Amino acid sequence: MPRRWVVGLVVWCWKHARLVVAGAVLTSVALAAYAGSHLQLDTDQSHMISADLPFRKTEQRLDAAFPQDVDLLVMVVDAPTAERADHAVDLLQQRLAPRTDLFRSLRRPPEEAFFQNHALLFLSTDDLTELSDRLSAAQPMLGELARDPSLRGLLATADLAIDAAQRGALDKAGLDAILDRLDGAATAIAAHKPVPPSSWQSLLGTFGDHDFSRRVLLSQPVLHYGELVAGGEASAAIRAAARDLGEGVRVRLTGPVALSDANFATVTAGAKISVPLILLAICGLLFWAVRSLQAMVAVLVTMTVGLVATGAFAALAVGTLNPISVAFAVMFVGIAVDFGIQFMVRHEDERSREPDMLAALRNTAGHMAAPLSLAAAATAVGFLSFLPTDYTGVSQLGLIAGAGMVIALLADFTVLPALLALLPAPARTAPLGLKWAAGDRWLVEHCRMVLVVAALLAVAGLALLPRLPVDFDPLNLQDPKTEAVATFRDLGRNPDYGVYALDILAASAEEAASLTRRFDGLPDVLRTESFAMFVPDDQDDKRAIIGDLAQLLGPTLSPATLRTAPSLDELSAALHATAGRIGALPRADAAQRSSRLRKVADSGSADVLAMQNALMEGLPELLDNLRKLLNTAPVTFDDIPPEVRRQWISADGKWRVKVLPKGDMENHDRQTHFAHLVESIDPNAAGEPISIEKSGHVVSVAFAKAGGTAIVAIGLLLWLMLRRVRDAALVVLPLVLGALFTVIGCVVTGIAINFANIIALPLLLGVGVAFNIYFVVNWRVGLTEHLQSATCRAVLFSALTTGSAFGSLAVSPHLGTASMGLLLFLSLGLSVLTTFLVLPALFAFLDRRRS
Repeated sequence: MPRRWVVGLVVWCWKHARLVVAGAVLTSVALAAYAGSHLQLDTDQSHMISADLPFRKTEQRLDAAFPQDVDLLVMVVDAPTAERADHAVDLLQQRLAPRTDLFRSLRRPPEEAFFQNHALLFLSTDDLTELSDRLSAAQPMLGELARDPSLRGLLATADLAIDAAQRGALDKAGLDAILDRLDGAATAIAAHKPVPPSSWQSLLGTFGDHDFSRRVLLSQPVLHYGELVAGGEASAAIRAAARDLGEGVRVRLTGPVALSDANFATVTAGAKISVPLILLAICGLLFWAVRSLQAMVAVLVTMTVGLVATGAFAALAVGTLNPISVAFAVMFVGIAVDFGIQFMVRHEDERSREPDMLAALRNTAGHMAAPLSLAAAATAVGFLSFLPTDYTGVSQLGLIAGAGMVIALLADFTVLPALLALLPAPARTAPLGLKWAAGDRWLVEHCRMVLVVAALLAVAGLALLPRLPVDFDPLNLQDPKTEAVATFRDLGRNPDYGVYALDILAASAEEAASLTRRFDGLPDVLRTESFAMFVPDDQDDKRAIIGDLAQLLGPTLSPATLRTAPSLDELSAALHATAGRIGALPRADAAQRSSRLRKVADSGSADVLAMQNALMEGLPELLDNLRKLLNTAPVTFDDIPPEVRRQWISADGKWRVKVLPKGDMENHDRQTHFAHLVESIDPNAAGEPISIEKSGHVVSVAFAKAGGTAIVAIGLLLWLMLRRVRDAALVVLPLVLGALFTVIGCVVTGIAINFANIIALPLLLGVGVAFNIYFVVNWRVGLTEHLQSATCRAVLFSALTTGSAFGSLAVSPHLGTASMGLLLFLSLGLSVLTTFLVLPALFAFLDRRRS
């Protein structure tokens, strides 16, 4: 902006201060209302990366093929036993089913019921034979339990087991399993403690061990992306429904929706901590910088006006903010404060020499027109260079922050002078420079040494660039103690849950079979899954074994008559009788076991009923499952339920092939290796490991290209405005050095570059350009005492203000926000040191060469 225009504008605004301030207030109110009604927040993290990239299109094709797996809110139900877990998840589903206003779908994994009903056909022939022998041996006891599913029936089976053991037909382990079940309950009741749960699945041996006491309920909630917690209402409903599901039952939430909600809830919690610290830091350092309450208020009001206007521009230009672009407010405050401090410090310094306020303001405008305009233009160019990148979050940020720099400049040349007229401060009696004369002399005397050290550090930073720690796993940005993250990692440790599995769409059954054969046997692949797995192998042999077992157990499990429920007296009598049988056993612990059972029998109805309820829980379900398992009908593709088919075959006939990894997939290197392995066989795979690896690559490339483009564009702009290649290079060189010094700092401190803190790069460009321009412009007009100047004071306090604001982010419980604060503080500090040390040393070296 030409100097005479700036001076004229500043003077006019000062003379018409009331009109300008009133106009600014009214305009700000209107713009704030517009931004509030039109600016939305999109918390969907999938929108952070361009949807036009190949891997994103693959994800979209998979989502379109299986829409039931999109936007899942997963309920993980853990219970002491499998039976109790089944009961709890069914009850939870019943309670939530009527809430169609909150849930678009609610289901258990459809494969679960299918495999339960046909589980025996999916065992190996050897395992099925072993299970058949075990159930055949337990036939008498199963018959007794089927006829009398009560504590009396269980005690009768214990008597049968004792008889079998005495005949040598039952080994010690088999007898102990029954006696331990009775004794454990009796011991707990005698001690007035809850009876430890015991699963009837143990009756099935190793087959029953596969029925974990964990169940999963899948839901697709109605999401509100305009809110920080898009699935908040659905999550609250789940937690309300999860109350009183039974003793020992725990329900946890995870999945994409819960992780996203937890992420932004933690960000919000962190903001409640950091925002007051930021405001306190800005106010305190502003007052310290300008030494005037009126001047501090003027800068803060001007900054607020500019921030509101930038928010309105964001509403008009993009309409929706993502988790990265919402940081435009932080960017604006960080750099707008710099512009305001530069103007105010120069004004206060001028007033120390010129008592007439208008004349001092005119001088300030004349001196600051070029450097502030140049700083705003270069900073805007730096931000706008990120606009064409595939990292949508930062491209939006670049557009908004770039426009914000122009808005901040206009506010400083209009609103700030008007506020100074309405809030006049006492004139200064001394310049506002710093008493750093010794520093100026030292830099002049040791300029060569400073430049050599800076060059060596730059070379070291360049050498360490390949070792720069990076971590683009979005899960590592969140507090690991939050329920959604902890549960997700818990599921991830068991590869059977497929958290880190990769999916491929095959055009046909033949292609799916071909893919399965190529993956099977690879050392890093646990197994592959497809629709073909629902038709078991060797069915004829297995059906013959099941048929024999059905002939033996069928009548046993479905007795013609059932015994009537026992009375309390009958239960007590049965306990005494079994206690006598146990006491007569030739065992060292027989007397103690017998005594505890008698104590329960004699203690009253409450304890007897408690023992029956605890021991018989889940028995009816077990017997019912056994009846279903004895079905000898073959399984064909036509027998597979439609809901299972929809999970594996899309509406247009595409087959899903799922590749499950082996090993610890929380390790980033293993994730990357697995992603590359699967892509080497089929490049159209999609899933968490590929998304993390590809997104990280996109962000890294985007920032490398945008950073290089920004430096070149800023250099060209500076050359056009300064008209000297040397002067443009003097502004750009410290930017490069500051970036390389930041690399060293990250390697030394272990701060990893991630999705959140990588926005330090555009901020570093913006702030660094502004700082360097002020020094270079001063040197162009003949200033040699750089560290003693009012400019240095303004840069110092601007850096302290911005650094304190960003440093306060480091206390956030959100790891991404905390790392952002740490990296911004580190990069800003190194950038300021470069400006204060390297630039004056360069000036001194060039002056010495010129003289």
